[in-house]
This record gives sequence, C-alpha cells and structure tokens, in this order.
Amino acid sequence: MARGKQERTEQPVVIASNRGPISFSLDGEDLVGRRGGGGLVSGLVPLVEEGRATWIAAASSTADQQAAEEGDGIATADGLSARLLTIKPRIYSDYYDVISNSTLWFVHHGLFDLTRDPSYDTDWWDAWGNYRKVNSTFATAIVEHAPRNATVLIQDYHLTLLAPDIRAERDDLHLVHFHHTPFAGPDGARVLPPNAMQEMLRGLAGHDACGFHTGTWSSNYRATQRRLGNRDVSTFEATLSSDLASLQRTAESDECISARAELEDLAGGRRIIARVDRMELSKNIVRGFDAFNRLLESRPDLRGAVVFLATCYPSRENVPAYARYRQEVLEAAEVVNDRWGTGSWTPVSLMTDDDFPRSVALLMIYDVLLVNPIRDGLNLVAKEGPAVNQRHGQLALSDQAGAFAELEDAADEVFPFDVAQTAEVLGRCLDREAEEREFRATQLREIVNQRTPADWLRDQLMQ
Repeated sequence: MARGKQERTEQPVVIASNRGPISFSLDGEDLVGRRGGGGLVSGLVPLVEEGRATWIAAASSTADQQAAEEGDGIATADGLSARLLTIKPRIYSDYYDVISNSTLWFVHHGLFDLTRDPSYDTDWWDAWGNYRKVNSTFATAIVEHAPRNATVLIQDYHLTLLAPDIRAERDDLHLVHFHHTPFAGPDGARVLPPNAMQEMLRGLAGHDACGFHTGTWSSNYRATQRRLGNRDVSTFEATLSSDLASLQRTAESDECISARAELEDLAGGRRIIARVDRMELSKNIVRGFDAFNRLLESRPDLRGAVVFLATCYPSRENVPAYARYRQEVLEAAEVVNDRWGTGSWTPVSLMTDDDFPRSVALLMIYDVLLVNPIRDGLNLVAKEGPAVNQRHGQLALSDQAGAFAELEDAADEVFPFDVAQTAEVLGRCLDREAEEREFRATQLREIVNQRTPADWLRDQLMQ
C-alpha cells in the first residue's frame, strides 16, 4: 500500500548525488575536508544534520577516495558525514566527462553544433557503458544501505538509470528524482542515440516522481516520454532558492568586506555592470561582452562612465570544449578593452579565479546584473544578486533561464542570442530613474525571499 504524503515526510531519507555535501583536498599529506557550497547542499544538508538522512556520493578526487578508504566508506568533515563511493578513474571520467558533461549537458542545453557534433563511435558507447556502471554502483549502495521504507532523493542528470535496479531489489523504497538542468524536448532529445535515450527515459520513468525547476522543463520531459518513451509519468515543479542567511553571513565576513573595497576601487566611482558565472558554455559570456561592446559603440556618453566587472571562474577543464570557450571569453574581454580602454579606464575587468567572498561582494554593489544564459535549469545568481544587492541594482535576465519564470515581472528580459537587444537592455537599466530602480529592486528581493531551500526539500518529500 502506498504511503501517504504526510507519512513520507517523517520517514528516513537517502540522498544520492554525484557530488556530496563535503569534499576533501590534500595539504601536504594531511586531508582537509570542507562543506560544499551551492543550493543543493544548503537545501538537503539539514536532513543530514538532523540525523534523518544518509548521503551517498562519488569520491570524485584522490583526496575524496583517501578519506573514504580511511573511514571504511564513510567520510566526515565539518560536522557532516557521507558515504563516498570509490570509482576507478577511467570509469569515472567516462561517466562524468564524456557522458554527463560532454553529452547529456549539451543535449539538454541545446549546445551541439549539429553540423559537427555529436559523433558517436565505439569509444562513446564504451563510455555509456561506464555511465551505466556508475549508476549501477549507486543503485547497489542504495539497496544495501537504505533504511526500510526510506524516501530516496536522487539528484540530477548524472544519475538517471538507478530506479529499475533499485526497484528490482527494494520495493519498499520511495524514489524521487530531481533534474536540476533543463530537459530537452522531443526535438532536442533526438540528438542522443535512440537506445541510450530509451534507457534513460526508462530509468527516469521508474521513479515515483520526477521534479524540475519550472513547468517548461517538466513539460519537455513529459513530451519526450510520450514521443520516445510512451510512458505516463508523474512530475512536479519545485524551484530551488539559495540559503540567504548563509549568503548574508558571507556578505558580512571580513573577506567579503575587503573584496568589496577592492572592487569599488577597481570601479573608480563608475557605475557597474556585473556578472558572476562559471566559465560554462551555456552561460553565454562571450555574447555578454559583445553586447557591452555594442553598448559603448552606440552610447558615447557611457564611455569612461561604466565598467563591466565579471567573475568567471573555471569549470570542467577536462572537457576540450570548455578549454576552448575559456580562451574565447578572454579574447572577447580583450576586444572591448583594446577598442575602448584608455589610460585611466579599463572597460572590462575579468577575474577568472574562484573567490566566493569576492563574487558575493560584486553582487552587493552592481548597478546592473547581466544573467543571459542560452538555457539554464534555474540560475541561482539571478536570485542571489537581488537578495544581497545594496544599490537597487537592476536585473537583465535571459528568458531562457529557469529563474525567469519567477522573476520576469521585475527583471528586464533579455533574448540571449540578440547582442543588439542585450545592449539596449543594459542601457535601459543604466538610464532608469532612481524611484523605478528602487521599486523594481524591492520587487525582485520580495520574490526571492518567498522561498527557501527548505521549501524545495519539502516539495520533494511530499511526492
């Protein structure tokens, strides 16, 4: 008999994700563990702290593997513990780099140039076999370690094949999958080989419910199942929000205060257009700099009066396409500076190291925040900026970001492929009168404050 929703919120929980709540590094021969960041961790970690949840993740680095081996599979740091699964490096690379990040991510974000990519060969199919192996390893760990009648919260596109293996052994478990990226509709999904797509759709259909950040991604999933899987599936929408209390603590830290002073000195009293992103193809960073170039071309009055401060930190450097894109981002920033820069004004300051307090500091002081992804499952920066900004900053937001569904009434809409339109939006945001700036910024902050990570967690447990 199916358990009621209220009853399930009181059951033990197992969390499965590629990356766990803690990660490790080596300081000489010493292991150093720290709590992970991001919305997923902040949303789920309270269950671990309460002793209600077991978290299962991959040991994704040599240090993680050492921590797992020393703890007989259990790693502990910063008051948290997780069961870390040791996976052979070649198998993990195939699962993570080749399939998850170079194939599924590209399919769901519509990133392939179909005149050139993808091309599937025996090496790719071997990698798909290793993706299946890692999913099977997670399924085995869940079967072995999940308490009776537990709810299993399976996170993201790395782990889409678990459900059938789990159900074959444990029919007492309640399985909920949450897909943090967009989901390709039937036309986009056709890029994945039919056998692989059918296997993934069967895996996802094996859950009691699949969740997405927006109705668009949920609808795409159902349409893809109907077209390619012919399955009646249960879905739900539950947008994630950042832990704003934790974000505010960072904003008040000495590191953030110092970073803010350095950024303000860099701006030199000028108005600030900002972006905070991973160096990720879907984030559309190059077109953002091209739009700023177009803005300076059409608006002589803004030359010397505005700066574009961007923190774009490395991402997935093992994937060749990301290494190429990083170079393209650097070159796009140089084009603007070479064309418009003077001895006293550098139009673009691009910071490429990962410095979280500095990123938060930049979010506090922008006049315009540009968030223009080609496609994004959600985009937490679009929420975090309005939450901490202290200058009635305006939000220029892509209509292809999942967050747009929540923020569209108070944000300025950007069509991410139109550089001229993006330039016009940036100019409009800079020109806006103070009273309207305050009204829109306040509206954004109120929308962001309506949900917490606990709401997102509760939505999953209620399925």
